[in-house]
Amino acid sequence: GIILVAINPYKQLPIYGDAIIHAYSGQNMGDMDPHIFAVAEEAYKQMARNNKNQSIIVSGESGAGKTVSARYTMRYFATVSKSSGNAHVEDKVLASNPITEAVGNAKTTRNDNSSRFGKYTEISFDQSYQIIGANMRTYLLEKSRVVFQSENERNYHIFYQLCASAMQPEYEHLKLGRSQENNLL
Repeated sequence: GIILVAINPYKQLPIYGDAIIHAYSGQNMGDMDPHIFAVAEEAYKQMARNNKNQSIIVSGESGAGKTVSARYTMRYFATVSKSSGNAHVEDKVLASNPITEAVGNAKTTRNDNSSRFGKYTEISFDQSYQIIGANMRTYLLEKSRVVFQSENERNYHIFYQLCASAMQPEYEHLKLGRSQENNLL
C-alpha cells in the first residue's frame, strides 16, 4: 500500500487550505508532492472505482499529529465529495474529542496531553460517494495508569477534573476528595 511519512512541525503551515484540497482532487498518486491529501484522494478514488471499503491508518508517537492528520483527511473527503450539508462532518466527529481526551489522555514526561488510547473512525458514504455519517470507536491502550503513575506523570485528566468538582452538589455522592489527599499527583 501507500505509505506517507509526515512530521509535525508544531506550527500551522499554509498547506492544508481549500486551494490545496482542490489541487489534489482528481490527481493520480505521484503526480503531486507527497501529502495527506494525496493519500486521501487515492483512497477516495479506489472506493469509487472499485466500490470497496478503504482504510487509512494514521500511526505515530505521542504528539506526532495523528488527530490533526485524521481531521485533514475527513475535511478532504467532505470537500471532494461535495457533501455540502455535511461539509463539517469532521467537526461533528471530533466534537467528542474533549470528552474522549479527558477520559483517555494523561500527562507524561514527553507530553502534557498524551493520548493513552486508540481511535477507529469509520466514515460512511452513499451511492454517489457523499458522506452520510461517521462513527468513532475508542479503546484504552494503557490501563495501568489508573493505579500507578511514574514520577512527573499524572493519571487520566478525568480523575483531576472529577476531584476538582468534588464539592459540587451533583458529585457529592461520589465521595471524592482532593487529588493531593490521595498522593496521586
